[in-house]
Amino acid sequence: MKLFTILFTIITLSSCAELMNIADSASTSAPLSKTEIADGLKEALYLGTDSASTQLGHLNGYYGDPLVKILLPKEADIIVENANKIPGGDKVIEDVVIHINRAAESAAKEATPIFEQAIKNMSIPDALSILNGNDDAATQYLKQTTYTQLFDLYQPIIQKSLDKEIAAGISPNMSWDLLTDKWNMIADNPFGKMAGLHAVNIDLDKYLTEQALNGLFIKIAQEESLIRKDPMARVNDILKRVFGS
Repeated sequence: MKLFTILFTIITLSSCAELMNIADSASTSAPLSKTEIADGLKEALYLGTDSASTQLGHLNGYYGDPLVKILLPKEADIIVENANKIPGGDKVIEDVVIHINRAAESAAKEATPIFEQAIKNMSIPDALSILNGNDDAATQYLKQTTYTQLFDLYQPIIQKSLDKEIAAGISPNMSWDLLTDKWNMIADNPFGKMAGLHAVNIDLDKYLTEQALNGLFIKIAQEESLIRKDPMARVNDILKRVFGS
């Protein structure tokens, strides 16, 4: 009798385990609800934006990454190429470039709350559209919903950095103005015009802010692509279900 009871218990427990496995299998293979899809997309965006902001917010996050390093505008190429002809010109340009990248790194640290609010406000139709969209559909959604706020965040930080002294009484803005003023004097005189030179007039902090945001969204697009294509990047069950389906 005791042997029968033991055998019955083993068979019962085994059957229960099998039933649990079947139930688990059924639950993971069941069609995803729209709410689950939205939750999965939001989770992916939380992870992706936090990772991108963290990477760029570190020292050399911008400056040390050739893909997103912020350089001076194309209009200034002629000055950069001839900087060695102006005493101290090369150093001035490098100081400006370093400081604008440092400013962008500081701003990146503050971007996460803006992304979180946009993600929180994402609707189920938005999520479905993103899931079935291009590989950068989520990145484009974030760009559309956060760009203005991010611009307003980044621009004053970059402007403050441009106004900060990098030497006795000299700021990046002053250095930039000094370089462009000297160049423009050459470009605007008759000989400069005959040589086909053009004056450099650009809203520097606006341009630099745009470049900093371009770098931010490049990083977010990389994170999105990774989650979409690499199963190892799906770090929890909801991501595995949404992006593995």
